[in-house]
Amino acid sequence: MIDLAYWLPVVWAVILIAAISIYVVLDGFDLGIGMLFAVEHDSGRRDVMMNTIAPVWDGNETWMVLGGAVMYGVFPGAYATLLPAFYLPIVLMLLALIFRGVAFEFRVMTKGAKQERLWTIGFMVGSGIGAFCQGTILGGVIQGVKVTEGAFAGGPLDWLTPFSILCGFAVMCGYALLGATWLVWRTTGQLEDSCRHWARRLAFGLIVCIVAVSIWTPLLHAPYLRRWTEWPNLLFVAPVPVLVAVLGGLLVAGLRKGHSKGPFLCALGWFFLCLSGFGISIWPYAVPPALTLWDVSSPPSSQMFQLVGTAILLPIILTYTIYSYRVFRGKVTEADGYH
Repeated sequence: MIDLAYWLPVVWAVILIAAISIYVVLDGFDLGIGMLFAVEHDSGRRDVMMNTIAPVWDGNETWMVLGGAVMYGVFPGAYATLLPAFYLPIVLMLLALIFRGVAFEFRVMTKGAKQERLWTIGFMVGSGIGAFCQGTILGGVIQGVKVTEGAFAGGPLDWLTPFSILCGFAVMCGYALLGATWLVWRTTGQLEDSCRHWARRLAFGLIVCIVAVSIWTPLLHAPYLRRWTEWPNLLFVAPVPVLVAVLGGLLVAGLRKGHSKGPFLCALGWFFLCLSGFGISIWPYAVPPALTLWDVSSPPSSQMFQLVGTAILLPIILTYTIYSYRVFRGKVTEADGYH
């Protein structure tokens, strides 16, 4: 007989990781495009950059909502512990994303007016702060949260450490790389050439960040170190750094040879491998290093009820997402518009 109390949290952990991964992939490149405004100063090319994401950027954040709903409904213990631990970066991230969304729309509305510059800066800054906060939250979770009797017992700035700051810059660099490779795929001419140049530099920066985080993470807690160094675990985790190196070589080669789609897929592969490494390190903890999935999960009956609803809604969301990207596929030029 299947032990639902054991397996349901595992199933939900997979769903949660999948939702986070899809969000990182989909919203990551449009946050990256916002940050790339810092190096692209031509207004016309900036318009093209925004037009590549205009039809889909709003729907990308659906996956963040799904991840939050799963955390709240299935892992309420983790939700109640992690939320107070990361109030400041979460609130700052949400404010940045809201302001970024407003700036996205108002920049189009004020095209040619004095206010256009304000909303351009707002879009750029909101994207950068949102990405940095996501990285610091991730780093804060990896480094662990102080818990006493199942509740957060730390201070409001416990998350702010050199490790979390490194993770924040790593996510910014990674999102910018996703944005640059997305633009290589979706644009033409001078903008595409510039994006290839940016992508090569960002790829180097990201691999440095990946190496630094990969070395630092096992040193944070003894279980992390055992997971990555002890036998037979080593057999299962060794492919991760090897694949990171292989994809890095393919990414650089694709950029040099003029490939359009390949560099973006390689950058996505890097993110999936990094998230896999994150999962390998903290498993089976929901709130490292104290609370496991089973410590913080809701009753099996509640999880089953939510699983039925998710089984209905998730295919609908996936179908809509795939369809929208398919409809708006292809290269975007300055002749194309949003409004």
